[in-house]
Amino acid sequence: MRALIIAALAAPMLAGCVGAVKSVVTAPVKAVGQVADWSTTSQDESDRNRGRAMRAREERLGKLSRQRDKAAEKCRSGQEDQCQRAEVLDHEIEAVMAERI
Repeated sequence: MRALIIAALAAPMLAGCVGAVKSVVTAPVKAVGQVADWSTTSQDESDRNRGRAMRAREERLGKLSRQRDKAAEKCRSGQEDQCQRAEVLDHEIEAVMAERI
């Protein structure tokens, strides 16, 4: 009878221990899941990053194209050093266009 009373009084105290044990056991699983989430890229993030890269590439191509056009115009007006610059810029444009995004 005495053991039954002690067990009945100890039961509420053990409920807290069970909760603590559950937290300790599930913590590593939750941590691994969080690391996996941080280390992977969702499709939405991937699409966003690709869009940014494409816009940056288009901006770079536009800038190079404007520089080439200015150099070509100066070349036509007689500045021979600008002819070489226009050719170099043309090669840069080709290289940027050949890059894979």
